[in-house]
Amino acid sequence: MNKKNKAEEILNEEISKEQINKNAEVIDGQEEVVSEEKTKSKEERFEEDLIKEKDKFLRLFAEFENYKKRTSKERIDLFKTAGQEVIVALLPVLDDFDRALKELVKSEDKEMFKGVELINGKLKEALKSKGMEEVQAKQGDTFDAEIHDAITQIPAPSKKLKGKIIDVVEKGYKLGDRIIRHPKVVVGN
Repeated sequence: MNKKNKAEEILNEEISKEQINKNAEVIDGQEEVVSEEKTKSKEERFEEDLIKEKDKFLRLFAEFENYKKRTSKERIDLFKTAGQEVIVALLPVLDDFDRALKELVKSEDKEMFKGVELINGKLKEALKSKGMEEVQAKQGDTFDAEIHDAITQIPAPSKKLKGKIIDVVEKGYKLGDRIIRHPKVVVGN
């Protein structure tokens, strides 16, 4: 029996080794599946991260392009209106010239009138060359709150002038497309 027991022990050991090997193979197979899943999930995570980073990059690039466009537009606008402060400071001088010309028409000194008119014309041409224009407003025009500045309302002398400009108290000017001084007007109600 001793030999029989030994044979049984050897056989049991062989069977145990085979079972251990089979179990190991199964475990190895499962580990391979698990590692493939981990690899896939890592790859998927990397793809997701890559997509997120691409999206961030595209957004940042678009934001930078918008910034460049905005700053170049602001720079162009700045060059167009660079002299705006100087021009606005000269507007009262233009008003004074207009008042002086109205009074000089009444005087008999035609030479003085021509001299003042000449200086007035040169000043207006210099300002016009820098982009300044007069905002047109005259009696009978329709009042537009976007363009005109109503300083007062008076009863309209006729029904035609109701809601229209009756008098222009102060001329308005614009520099490029921007109004730098609105014309001050009297409106009929």
